[in-house]
Amino acid sequence: MTSPSQSVIIIVAGRALAPLIQLFGIYVIIHGHYSPGGGFQGGALLAAGVILLRMTEGRCAAQSEISTEAAIPVASIGALIFAGTGLVTLAFGGHYMDYGVVPVPGIEEPMVRYYGILLVEFGIGLAVMTALVAIFDDMLDDPSPENGDVDAGKPAEDLKRP
Repeated sequence: MTSPSQSVIIIVAGRALAPLIQLFGIYVIIHGHYSPGGGFQGGALLAAGVILLRMTEGRCAAQSEISTEAAIPVASIGALIFAGTGLVTLAFGGHYMDYGVVPVPGIEEPMVRYYGILLVEFGIGLAVMTALVAIFDDMLDDPSPENGDVDAGKPAEDLKRP
């Protein structure tokens, strides 16, 4: 879906539904550490909102949400947030992802655990959302001989395997 939809109804419905889907995704990420849901589910919902915009408005118009070039670096940042949160606990002598050992002045241990889990859920959500958007964008890329695709331009019948 690299070109926008020709239907005004589909475009308006996509514009109306995408922010609601993304808002629900943020809710699932934030409440995922003490209720059903979490980073993966919330990230998938956030990606669904972005992909819905890309499908209805076309890829170029929906680049303001997250650009194709920025998707993989942002996914890496999300993975680093996830892993880095656990490594911080190792630096303070605890087990991996044992947030209670991190000394934060003025905050009691249960709240440190709360914020540690929330940070991990945020990192997972960011990584999942941007990775799914990158996969969607990669599937839309047209194969071309300039990109080194040897099968570009061949009819589909020639590409089938027996």
